[in-house]
Amino acid sequence: MSNAQQFDTRPVVEHTSEIAVESPLAYSMHHSGAPKAKADTRVTLRERAFLGQLTLRGGAIVLDQALRGVLGLGLPGEPLGLVQDEAGERSIQWMSPDEWLLIVPGGEEFDIERRLREALGDAHFAISNVSGGQTVLELEGEAAREVLMKSVAYDVHPRHFPVGKGVTTVFAKASVILRRPSEERWELVVRRSFADYTYRWLLDAGEEFGIGVER
Repeated sequence: MSNAQQFDTRPVVEHTSEIAVESPLAYSMHHSGAPKAKADTRVTLRERAFLGQLTLRGGAIVLDQALRGVLGLGLPGEPLGLVQDEAGERSIQWMSPDEWLLIVPGGEEFDIERRLREALGDAHFAISNVSGGQTVLELEGEAAREVLMKSVAYDVHPRHFPVGKGVTTVFAKASVILRRPSEERWELVVRRSFADYTYRWLLDAGEEFGIGVER
């Protein structure tokens, strides 16, 4: 097993409920507003805050075996691929030939990292917990693609961007991971430092479609 030091960023300690925790968009929603969905709303924005996110690097064969043993999910079979469990709660995103992003419900990441390290043993690999540095924004609705067409450099036409694909691209002037887990739902994995900028841009780009924010 790797001798790397691990730190649980969500430890269960006494009086945990007294510790204030805010999502990367808490400030933005308070100061920039969070318009509610209306009858004419064609796109909905929501933040999936506090998810567990692990960057995995190493050989595809050993990582695939370890992930199947720990999560029952294998690596995507092709570049830019995205695989997820039936509930859509856990996913693995291809990032580069030897790098993948694993996203799981918040609180699971520390135990999963520990179990993966045990399964990988002496193999050459790296696991980094990036949960605190990123957040996930969801766009859903019939106008979600129109909003993205105004914002990203990548071609999001269905013929070029089918369900199950994900890419690293430019959103306005920020770098994001754009994913399409279902027909009308898109995800933006955004660095925490760009979260406010991305949120305010989406509010502006989605205004003509009556964008609504779910909190």
